Amino acid sequence: MQRLFAAGNWTMLIGLVMTLFSVAMGYVFAEHLSLLMQGISHISTPVWATLIKFGFIMRIAAENRFNKLQSPAGEV
Repeated sequence: MQRLFAAGNWTMLIGLVMTLFSVAMGYVFAEHLSLLMQGISHISTPVWATLIKFGFIMRIAAENRFNKLQSPAGEV
């Protein structure tokens, strides 16, 4: 449960950093890159953003399991 929570946090952090990196490569530094590199950075942006979503789902699953363990037997 704690490992899943930590993995979700790291996944979101890596997804955020890589999304920002690919946006910077695709828009901010576009004039310094070849057309191929610009295309790769544009295509990779939603891929990296998806990692943020997967990390958030992992966090929610870990919190859900934690809350079920903490609640009394009759409550859910």
